[in-house]
Amino acid sequence: MGCNRPKVVSAIPTHLDGKSAPGQVPTGSVCYERNGVSVFYLTYTPDDVERNMHLDTGDRVSFYMETNKHPPALYSDCSTGAVSARNIVLVKKKQMRCQGVVCATKEAFGFIERGDVVKEIFFHYSEFKGDLEALQAGDDVEFSIKERNGKEVATDVRLLPQGTVIFEDISIEHFEGTVAKVIPKVPSKNQNDPLPGRIGARINFSEKELPFGEKDTKSKVTLLDGDHVRFNISVDRRDKLERATNIEILPDTFQFTKESREMGVIAAMRDGFGFIKCVDRDARMFFHFSEVLEESPLHISDEVEFTVVPVSRLERSLAKDMLSAQRNHAVRIKKLPKGTVSFHVQSEQRFIGQVDREATPASAAANKNVSPSKAKEKDAEEGVIAYEDCGVKLTVPYYIKDLEGAALPQLGDKVEFSISEVKRTGLQSAVSIKILNRTGNSKRLLGFVATLKDNFGFIETANHDQEIFFHYSEMCGDVDNLELGDTVEYTLSKGKGNKVSAEKVTKVAPVNGIGEDVGTTVLLGKVTRPLRSVDPSQTEYQGLIEVTEEGASKGQSYPFGIVSMASKADCLQKGELVKFQLCTVVHTSQKMACHIVPQRRALVESVKDQFGFITYEVGESKKLFFHVKEVQDGLELQTGDEVEFSVILNQRTGKCSACNVRRVSEGPKPVATPRPERLVNRLKSITLDDASAPRLVIVRQPRGPDNSKGFSIERKARQPGVID
Repeated sequence: MGCNRPKVVSAIPTHLDGKSAPGQVPTGSVCYERNGVSVFYLTYTPDDVERNMHLDTGDRVSFYMETNKHPPALYSDCSTGAVSARNIVLVKKKQMRCQGVVCATKEAFGFIERGDVVKEIFFHYSEFKGDLEALQAGDDVEFSIKERNGKEVATDVRLLPQGTVIFEDISIEHFEGTVAKVIPKVPSKNQNDPLPGRIGARINFSEKELPFGEKDTKSKVTLLDGDHVRFNISVDRRDKLERATNIEILPDTFQFTKESREMGVIAAMRDGFGFIKCVDRDARMFFHFSEVLEESPLHISDEVEFTVVPVSRLERSLAKDMLSAQRNHAVRIKKLPKGTVSFHVQSEQRFIGQVDREATPASAAANKNVSPSKAKEKDAEEGVIAYEDCGVKLTVPYYIKDLEGAALPQLGDKVEFSISEVKRTGLQSAVSIKILNRTGNSKRLLGFVATLKDNFGFIETANHDQEIFFHYSEMCGDVDNLELGDTVEYTLSKGKGNKVSAEKVTKVAPVNGIGEDVGTTVLLGKVTRPLRSVDPSQTEYQGLIEVTEEGASKGQSYPFGIVSMASKADCLQKGELVKFQLCTVVHTSQKMACHIVPQRRALVESVKDQFGFITYEVGESKKLFFHVKEVQDGLELQTGDEVEFSVILNQRTGKCSACNVRRVSEGPKPVATPRPERLVNRLKSITLDDASAPRLVIVRQPRGPDNSKGFSIERKARQPGVID
C-alpha cells in the first residue's frame, strides 16, 4: 500500500471539519514539522483514528505516514501517490483556557482563585493582556496554564465580563440553626482552616454541621456559642462543599445564649465608635458601630442593651488605637424603647421632712449655650432635708431640678418627697419634692416685653414704672416668637439674695397697655431721660419727656415706657425731639406720654455699596449706620441729602442703626471739578506726529452692560489739540 511507514510524534491535528459533500467521508488534517523547517499537512479520516478517540484542534498525536495509490503529492517522499496519516493515537490533549477570579495583587505579581478546582495559581503582571492599572482583586479573568520550574503558573491572563465566573450556588431557602463554634478573634498559629466556624442545623430530617468563614456573616456583630441564627446554604461547584452563608442573628437569640446582658444610655459618639453610660458600672463602655444589631443609626441618649466581653492581651496589642485597646467592650448592642433604662430606684413611700439647708440653683443655667439639665448637674449646690423614718432621724440631700412646681423651698419649709437611690452607687436623694403649708405668690400678673437679650429679658409691669427680669428657660413657648411690646403673663418668684424674677412667662393676646383715656392734643417735647434699656447705668426704668412748646404745660415732664412708643423698636436717645400725646395709667391715675414719634432730621454723610452713614450722634458714636433696604420708595441717596429716620437698638449687640429712612430734600449736586490748566495746555500742544506723546495700547475690547461688544454710539474722529 505504501513505500514506508515512518512514525511521527508531537504533530498537531486539525479536527474533522464535517463539511464533505454528501456520500463522501469527512476528513481532517495533521500538520507536522520536518527538520524544524518544512511544514507538512496530511489528511486523515475517522477510520484512521485509533479507538475512535475524539480529537480537537491543537491535540498532540502520534501517527504513521502512508502513501496512497493516487497521483503523487507535491511534498511526498514517494512518487507513487499522496501521503496520509494512519493509526493516529492521542498523546496529550490540548490545554484548555481556564477561568478564575483575581484574589490578590502584589507589586509585580498576583494570584488567581481558579474556577475549576479549589486552588490558587500564581501569575506575573507581564502575562496580563490589558490595562494593568485597572486590574484589581475581584476581577474575573481567563488564562492558560504552563509549567515553569516545576510549578504551574497562569499565562496569557485576560479580563472577562464581571459575573462570568461563578464558584458557588446559594440556596433560595433560608434555614435556622445554632452556632456550635465561633471564629476565633485572633487565629492560632496552627489554624489553616479557612472556614473555622460551625453551625448545627436540622436539614431534610437529618442533623448537619456546616462550616462558615468570616465573610459569611451579614454584619460584623460578634457571634457567640449558642446563637440562634438564620442562613443560606452555599454549594461550591468545584468540590461540592456545603457551607453556611448570609448568617444573621435572630431576635430571640438571647433566650438561647447564656450571656449576661447590661443596660445603659449612649453618652458620646465619634467617627465609627462611641461610649455607653452604664447602669451597673462606673466607667463608660466603649463600642464599635459595627456591633449595633439594628440597621437604624444610634443617637446620643438612646437607651440600649448590650453584652460586655473582655478583650484579650493579644487583641489589645493588635488594636489600631488606644480606645480599641480598652480591657472591655460592649458588643451585640440592641436599642430599647424610651423609658426602659433607669439609673435610679425610686421609693413608693412618701416622706415628710423639713428643709435644713436651702439648695442653690445652677449658675451655669443662666447660660443659654448650656442645657439646663447639664448645668444643674454640674454647678447646682445641694440642699438638705431632715426627716424621720421609724423613729430614726435622718437627712437626705436634694436638688432644685427635683422640685415639683416653680416655688423654691426655703429654710424651715415643710416638704413631702420620695427617695431615689442610684443603682450603681447606692447614693440617695430626695425627688418629687412638694412644699407643704406655704401657698407662695402664685398670682398671675400682666406685663409687656421691654428688653430681649441673648438668653434673658425684662418685662415692663402693668404700672409701667418697673421692669422684671426673666430667663428664657422660664418662657412657656417659643422665645423666637417674642417681640418688644408683646403682652405676657407671669408669676413673681424670689431667688438667691431675695432678687425678684418672673417665672412661667406666657405670651397672651395683646392688651391696650396705655388705657382708653388718651388726649387728643399732640405735644412737642425733648427726651431728658431714656429708658434703662438704652442707658443701663441709670437706676430708674422709666424715661422722661419734657414739653418744649409754648403753653401752660411747657417745662412739665412726663414718664414713658415701652408701650408708650409708636414703634416699639424705636430707640429714643437723651436730647431727641419728639411728638407725643398724654394718657392716664389705669391703676395709678398717673399721666404718661404715649404715641411717641421721634422728630429726627440729619444729613447723609456717605453712601457705600449697600449701606451708608447719617451724621447723627447716638451714644459715643458721631454717625449712624443704615442699610439701603431701609430707604423708603427705593430712592438712591447721595451725600448731603437731608433725611428723616427712626433709630432702633439691637437688643443683643447693643448697637443702634437707622430704619424707615425718608429723603426730605436733596443735597447740593456735586460740581464737576475743572481740569487743571497744566493738563489743558498739555492736551492742546499734542499732535499726531509728536513722538513724545503718551501712547495708548488696547489690552481689552470694551464690553457693554448687556455683554455686547464695542460702543453702540458711533464715535467721531477727534481733532488733536481741540477739547470738546
